Amino acid sequence: MNDITTVQPLAAPFIQGLAAHTLRYQHCPACGHAQTLAHYACQRCASDQLAWRDASGNATVRACTVVARAPSEEFRALAPYTLVIAQLDEGPRLMAHADARVQIGQRVRAGFFEHNGRTLIRFFPSEDAPG
Repeated sequence: MNDITTVQPLAAPFIQGLAAHTLRYQHCPACGHAQTLAHYACQRCASDQLAWRDASGNATVRACTVVARAPSEEFRALAPYTLVIAQLDEGPRLMAHADARVQIGQRVRAGFFEHNGRTLIRFFPSEDAPG
């Protein structure tokens, strides 16, 4: 399996954060915009002076679905699993795994789990989140 940091070096701070159980996002000092994923420029003002910040891990679920048939062999062992779009308290949204009990509008906290040699995010209801 390829290490994603060798394939996409721009995403290395995000991937390294996951390995350290820290959720990271990009922040634009020019306009204050926060964005997930790795981009070369701010999605709002196009500044190329982006900085990585650590997120609190707290979020609100904006969308939720259960995946009954995994799209690839890599995730077949996890099916069925819950995916959510969660809006971080810092502003940006991201897709991640979630505890099966989460619902739209619910407050959640990021946790992490290992799957096939990668660290992935799993959101839990805030009151049940792992320390």
